[in-house]
Amino acid sequence: MKYRVRLDLPLDNETDAKALIVYAKKLSAKATSINEGKDNEEIAFIDYEICGHDSGVACKKIERVEIRRL
Repeated sequence: MKYRVRLDLPLDNETDAKALIVYAKKLSAKATSINEGKDNEEIAFIDYEICGHDSGVACKKIERVEIRRL
């Protein structure tokens, strides 16, 4: 059994967002993907974006970290 944490936290402050990404990357060393390498794999990830929903524009991906062990 695994424990899954999902977050979607729009933040007003870039400093806070970067601090959260740094913390998440450190914790990602303890994370695992589920069924990695199989047809039904679920790869753990961290997405960092500039969100444009409040101004009617698309989000812009800054970085994506995928947690893979294979």
